[in-house]
Amino acid sequence: MSDTLARRIEAELATPAPDAVVELARALADPARDAAILYYGSTLRTGDLSGILDFYRLTRRPHRRGLHGLVERVLWPEVSYHEIQVDGRVLRAKVATLPLVTFRRAAQGRTLDTTIWARFVQPTQRVWSADAEASAATADAVAAAVVTAARYAAALGPDRGAAEAFWLALFRKTYAAEFRVEGADRADTVMASGAERYAAILPMAWRDGGVGFQGDGASLRPVKRGLPGWTWPNLAGKPLNMARILKAAFTFDGAARYAAYKVERHTGIEIAVTPFRERHPFLAAPGAWLELRRRQAEARRASLSSPNS
Repeated sequence: MSDTLARRIEAELATPAPDAVVELARALADPARDAAILYYGSTLRTGDLSGILDFYRLTRRPHRRGLHGLVERVLWPEVSYHEIQVDGRVLRAKVATLPLVTFRRAAQGRTLDTTIWARFVQPTQRVWSADAEASAATADAVAAAVVTAARYAAALGPDRGAAEAFWLALFRKTYAAEFRVEGADRADTVMASGAERYAAILPMAWRDGGVGFQGDGASLRPVKRGLPGWTWPNLAGKPLNMARILKAAFTFDGAARYAAYKVERHTGIEIAVTPFRERHPFLAAPGAWLELRRRQAEARRASLSSPNS
């Protein structure tokens, strides 16, 4: 890893996050098993802390045994939802947990999975770490994600073009490959918040990734030989995501509270999280859905019968 790219990524990771985000990360961290916590995603870009904040919690080692541990090693990460009081207000966090060693392998492109390097080429803040060694190991892994993403950008982008064209090609392909709510046009939103940054890091990452190229940020021409293929990651994307969704139906800690929050935010209807729904979100889902539909119908009837309607 070149000193130039490593310094750039370390500086980004060390950028101060809002105090409330740092406090939330401290509340989430388990110093006995965690190496670092990364904050990323749309709320980092916008600064709006009223929604759900996205974190990756990197552990020193897998923390489960038996069948659950086996599933975790194959279909990572473990996902959980938290509502934590910070400075007098409730902050909501969705946390993906996986071992740092697994995160590093995925960041280096040594798996078919695209989710790690496609996310962590984007701006990220390291909001908690256990010690200097864990901080350095996390920074190395994030820098590896940038290099992997840049190599795929060279493979998927045009023969010649501006840096933005290569990143847009990459993000559109990865969004389309994954089983996600957002469409491929989400790539434009990601790029819009930091086009200059992406233009700056592309040649750095290509040099570190052994990608020969000519030109500068305005017009780049990478050597296409020796670049990673897209066929297998593309074919694996949706099946992997679907398998994770099915796994989450049984292992997502806090799934009922997460779903209730999302429903209320999008419909304005509050669905009570009963003890049964908390313990068995998968079994309770049909009943919760029927309750939502019933209350939506009641709201429509009330609106139609209103004198002002």
